[in-house]
Amino acid sequence: MIKLNKNIVLAALSMSIFGFNAAAQKSGGGLAKGKYTALVNPFIGTAPLLDTKIIGYTPPADMRVWAGLVFPGSSVPNAMVQLSPMTKYRSGAGYEYENTEILGFTHTNKGHWNLCHIPLLPVPDGASFPYKSSFSHDQEKASPAYYEVYLKDYNVEVKLTSTLRCGVHEYTFKNNKGRKVLFDLGKANNHVDDWQIKQEGTNAVSGFQRTGGEKIYFYATLSSPIEKLDTKDIAKSGGYTLVNIKDGDTKPVTVKIALSFVSVENAIENLKAEVGDKNLNKVFEEGSTKWENLLSKIQVKGGNEQQNVMFYSMLYRSFLWPALRSDVNGQFTDEAGKVRKENYHYYTLPSLWDDYRNKLVLLSIFSPDETSDIISSMINEGEIKGFMPTFFHGDHAASFIAGSYMRGIRKYDVKKAYELLLNNAYKEGGTRPHIAEYIAKGYVPEQDIKNPVVETKGNAGVTKTLEYAYDDHALALLAKELKDTEHYNDLVKRSKNYANVFDKSTSFMRGKLADGKWVTPFNPEFPYYEYMYREANAWQLSFFAPQDMPGLVQLYGGAKPFEAKLDEFFTKPWNPNYIAWNISGFIGQYCHGNQPDHEAPFSYYFVNKPEKSQKRIDEILETMYGIGSEKLAMSGMDDAGEMSSWYVFGALGLYPLSPADPEYIVTVPIFKEVAWTTPAGKKVTIKNPNGKRNLETIKVNGAKIDGYFVSHDLFTNGGEIQVITK
Repeated sequence: MIKLNKNIVLAALSMSIFGFNAAAQKSGGGLAKGKYTALVNPFIGTAPLLDTKIIGYTPPADMRVWAGLVFPGSSVPNAMVQLSPMTKYRSGAGYEYENTEILGFTHTNKGHWNLCHIPLLPVPDGASFPYKSSFSHDQEKASPAYYEVYLKDYNVEVKLTSTLRCGVHEYTFKNNKGRKVLFDLGKANNHVDDWQIKQEGTNAVSGFQRTGGEKIYFYATLSSPIEKLDTKDIAKSGGYTLVNIKDGDTKPVTVKIALSFVSVENAIENLKAEVGDKNLNKVFEEGSTKWENLLSKIQVKGGNEQQNVMFYSMLYRSFLWPALRSDVNGQFTDEAGKVRKENYHYYTLPSLWDDYRNKLVLLSIFSPDETSDIISSMINEGEIKGFMPTFFHGDHAASFIAGSYMRGIRKYDVKKAYELLLNNAYKEGGTRPHIAEYIAKGYVPEQDIKNPVVETKGNAGVTKTLEYAYDDHALALLAKELKDTEHYNDLVKRSKNYANVFDKSTSFMRGKLADGKWVTPFNPEFPYYEYMYREANAWQLSFFAPQDMPGLVQLYGGAKPFEAKLDEFFTKPWNPNYIAWNISGFIGQYCHGNQPDHEAPFSYYFVNKPEKSQKRIDEILETMYGIGSEKLAMSGMDDAGEMSSWYVFGALGLYPLSPADPEYIVTVPIFKEVAWTTPAGKKVTIKNPNGKRNLETIKVNGAKIDGYFVSHDLFTNGGEIQVITK
């Protein structure tokens, strides 16, 4: 069994095209029940990004670049429970590879600065507050649905696994007297507002934890009888309970815990249905098998060890969010706080600003039933609020729902979804701020702010205009399918609004004031969080018009100036004086560490230079993932699987450039052959028989095609793509 180790054996990449050596990736060393789960390394993305050449600047001493922010613990696909170690609260996923102490094991996660609910920690006799233990990566392992670590200070071996709604802990204490389990209920990644715990019978506890408007109930059984509960500062932030275990046995202590967002009674039912009398090994085997069934839907040949481990690790990482929120009996708590039961499973809102670009497309191909349920969940929230919800910025529910509908996923109330999306697109006060101005002017005007800095708050008018125009395109696709000609015609016109913020005098997308004048002064290299651009600079937004790339090329004056601008984009060095927490991972001005320009590497296709795109795609795949001495850092925050999904599509040779459209741009896979099986059992094969890197011809089912796109029909009917390279 391979252990994750700082002394990773060095090996040369087998594909000579990349021209340099790198350390080969290893798996996470955890238990695995199949060929593909054995390749996954859940630690990839947990290490800090330290390479200033990739970061683009020297971070201040107190700054940890927003890279990875993923958790290494146990989960099954899109589960309610993600059971993972905590090394630092308010640290993204709660686990930072460079930390040396574990504070607990929490049961929800996302890779963001929230969740991490219901922390537990085994505590031996004699341990005192604050409760924590040192650990070593040499004694730590992880694989899909499994995590293991040895707590050095406490002399306790910990093994974890999980189901959709439950976690199973196994604690082997070296000293079997005075054992305790800490329920650290005053802590979570959010501020804890309230919590309760009480003993149930001889060997169980129940309670809840509330952070803001979210109340999480739990029910936990212990394999050994409880002697008493010692509680400090009940219901208060920072308070905790020690569950004391009676002496008298030497067996490992097994804690089986279920969550519910409805009630303790539902948590009891969840535990009975999903775990019952099963031991940890049995629960793990079931979870690992779920992952093996999912991961094996794509089988690759011709890659080296590093590529295989990275590919399946990124594929794994793509299926952890959204997270289930309904119980085994179908009940859930809606956004209005009402307990309800519908004919679908209820899920959290996707991270739409990030993952509409690729992750949700991947989810729709792999998991159409879950995709339908997620859309139904969004409709549910939309009916309460009057607008279809979004996440963070933009209105990308339009892209997600339209793209899913165009791909044949339709088990939800599409008319209700469309009605809510029209509210977003036409009514002020909802999902699209400044929509009235956008409709009247054809762009979102920017505020006239003197001497703006990175943190200046404005309208993010350029980003909003570009994103609203794209979402108009997506909604137009749905309008056409639903035979709404009036809105279709209007939305198609609005989808061209991206041109209204293109400044031909500078060849950049540029902020525009309400009177139509350009924002001045103008520095296209300077990044902003919310002024003109959302977490980007002008370079990074000036190639975003995936709904109309030929039109964008013409805005630049044609193929030659567009190509020249792209060349400069990928070669003009980042100014090391421009520091933004979540903007890192540069190739020239291109930023792979944040999402706004993730479509840009494909732009050369629209001047018939796919080989230039391929050069950049290969560079990103090889240098922006698996970074650092441990090969465990990423160039940016994974953002609920968006970064991971970019890798998956880039490695496979297909990318949903315009995710609302049921088609994919064809690039060169890093594998010689890919065999993809759809949920309906159809086979999609992608081959690169020549094994070269420059695209020459694309053949679908043996026939040469014009252009560079293939239809989603391949996933509906099955078929073969041959990528002929030179």
